[in-house]
Amino acid sequence: MALIETRDLWKTYQMGDEEIHALRGVSVQIARGEYVAIMGPSGSGKSTLMNLIGCLDTASKGTYLLNGKEVSQMNDNELARIRNEEIGFVFQTFNLLPRATALHNVELPLVYAGVSKKDRLERAKIALDKVELSSRMHHRPNELSGGQRQRVAIARALVNNPSILLADEPTGNLDSKTGVEIMMLFERLHHGGNTIVLVTHEADVAAQALRAIHIRDGQVEKDVLRGEPAGAAS
Repeated sequence: MALIETRDLWKTYQMGDEEIHALRGVSVQIARGEYVAIMGPSGSGKSTLMNLIGCLDTASKGTYLLNGKEVSQMNDNELARIRNEEIGFVFQTFNLLPRATALHNVELPLVYAGVSKKDRLERAKIALDKVELSSRMHHRPNELSGGQRQRVAIARALVNNPSILLADEPTGNLDSKTGVEIMMLFERLHHGGNTIVLVTHEADVAAQALRAIHIRDGQVEKDVLRGEPAGAAS
């Protein structure tokens, strides 16, 4: 069973009298443990697809199954639980609390999940250790480099041991050397068993993944395993 499965997924926005189709019948399957890049130019629909996969938005039409369960059948409480516990989000802009230490930023999802303070701190420290940032846990974001901030954001995404790590342009605000370091970190996390879905428009970033789903004009243009086609768009 696929961890992520979309069937004929559409997302339509009403702009005045005009309908904008951000997604036009996207059908993809992603297995547990895969490392997938969703690629495409600006406006292709790749971020819309990520928002649907991450349960941040709902489809206009079609079916989305997460772990075999249809997302459209879930109530608000179930969706909030999935966003907090099943999916770890990594954003281009880090989204860290400026006045909070790295440790406190990482433990935040556990606060919302109602985890005890002792367990929160322990799990946050383990997550920071995974991203090799234990020595900076008491530093605030303005005392960290861009790469270190992104590591804090990744640790926060990992702290609930999510089924899926969703990363939206994770190297977009980083210089090339730091970007390479962050991509090496994702590779280590994938080898450690994490399912990673990476949204990017950069070919060199997507090349790190084992599979690339190319989106253009709201449709799957091609689906490529590293080095060979895995099936084309219908």
